Order: sequence, then structure tokens, then C-alpha cells
Amino acid sequence: MDTIFIQIASYRDPELLPTIRDCISKAKYPDNLRFCIAWQHGEEENIDEIKEDSRFKIIDIPHFQSKGACWARNKIEQEYNGEKYTLQLDSHHRFIQDWDVIVIDMFESLKVKGYKPLLTSYVSSYDPEDDRIENRSKEPWKMHFDKFTDDGSISVLPAIMHDWKELNEPIVAHFYSAHFCFASGEFCKEVTHDPELYFHGEEISITIRAYTKGYDLFHPHRMIAWHEYTRKNRVKHWDDFNNENRDKGKCEKAWWQLDVDSKKRLRQLLQLEDNGTDLGIYGLGSVRSLQDYEKYSNISFKEKKLIV
Repeated sequence: MDTIFIQIASYRDPELLPTIRDCISKAKYPDNLRFCIAWQHGEEENIDEIKEDSRFKIIDIPHFQSKGACWARNKIEQEYNGEKYTLQLDSHHRFIQDWDVIVIDMFESLKVKGYKPLLTSYVSSYDPEDDRIENRSKEPWKMHFDKFTDDGSISVLPAIMHDWKELNEPIVAHFYSAHFCFASGEFCKEVTHDPELYFHGEEISITIRAYTKGYDLFHPHRMIAWHEYTRKNRVKHWDDFNNENRDKGKCEKAWWQLDVDSKKRLRQLLQLEDNGTDLGIYGLGSVRSLQDYEKYSNISFKEKKLIV
């Protein structure tokens, strides 16, 4: 069966259930979907409507026990159970009709050509406060380099794929998106999220680790889903985990302390410094090198410049 292991790390998000409903209703084969939800929630929230559904595995996490997005994604990946494919999402999405068949067809069209495909992108936007289909973005998006950050990493922005109507297959990508990533199920084991990364650095970390483990990155050339970017009406982890209330749960550090530790790990991964951090299984792969990725993406991390 073409089962899809759907990973959703949700932090106090009122869009979680609407996202799940739309994901199921728009799938051509909803019985092939297997959801794992890292449900980081407040006392006032409930998701009773899906708790008895055999397609769902709910990791119940009172929100003050959470240690951030990568920590939650790592917990989800531990629940992978041999599904053929995996799809990582955020908890605020909408989907086109038959999205499951469309993305599988894209994936398999690349695989038959000898690629080890990773379909990923900043997908087009929707607004949950005015979610009429005619108001959603109509064109697929891609990702492009924006700037270098103070910690030695980079930021990436979405861009419209203007020529998408002329394209017959996904286009080469240089970056991974945490809110839309479709790959073989083994990706959960081969490129497991580092639970000690916090938030910033997640995407470039997975980008490089996947690339050095032999994955080939592509942006979908057709619409598959929409994503909500504004973060309106959603409490973020860093809103809760400040100095005043960090002791309410099991996370012993404020968010900024988690972020400092995370950036130290990222600098080790990017070979910007040798700070003695042992990355273990969360380090680089052996199929390609970091330098191979720099040539591929035209980015020099050490020199903080684009390679022309």
C-alpha cells in the first residue's frame, strides 16, 4: 500500500483540526494516511474527534513540557512504522484535491530517473480568516537565498515559480522546508531531527544532512498544498518559555538559552568552529561533503558570501 506517514508538530494551534480535516477530505485514498501528531497543548484544548481514529498516533504533550519544534519532530519520527512515504507538515495547511496521488506521482517520476528524491518547498499561502479558495495563492512557490545571519547560518525566502505552466517535472531545489517535505519513509530514520536544535537552524541543518546522505532536493512544479504564514492567533513556544514561567514544566531552560545551545550545534555542523560538540547521528552524511553542498548551492558559509 502507498501509505503516507504524516508528521505534524503542533504547538497550541487552533488550525490543527481544520488542517487534518482538509488533509483527509482532499486525499484520494484517505485510508492510506497514517498521522502522528506531537500535540503540544494547553488545558483548554481538545482533539477528541480524532483520538479514536486508528489512523492517528497522538503524542500528548502539555505545552510546558515541550522543548521546541525539533524536539517535537524527533518524537514523531520515533513512531515511524515502515510506511512507504512520509510527509512533514506544520499544523496550518490546506490541500488540493487528490494531493496524495499528485505528490506520489511526482516523487515516483523522479525516483525512476535514478534520483533519491526529497520534494520540499515553502508552499503557497492561505489566510484562515478568509479562506475562500479564490483568495488563495494560485502559483506554486520555490525557495531562494535571502541573507547570511549573525550565527553563520542563512535565511531563505519564498518566491513565485512564474514558469510553472511550462514545466513537466519538479525543479531542482537548494533548500529544505520544514513545513512541507515529502520523501520515502526511510527519511525518518536516515535524517532524523536533532532534538537539541531549537528553531532557527532547523531547515539548513536538514538541508545539508539530507544532501550529504545522498538525497536530491526538488521543488514541486504543481500546487499541492497551502500554508499559513502570518502566525496570527497562535501562541509560539518562545512566548511561553521566558524566564518567568519556564519552571512550570519540565523544560529547565528559557527559550533563548535553548536557542544559544542550538546555534552552537549548528556552527559545529557547518564547520564554522570546532566547539567540541558531538553531533553523533545528527552530523553530516558520507555520500557527499559539506563542500559538495556549498558548490551545489553556490554558498560559502565560512566566507559568508555567494560563490559566483
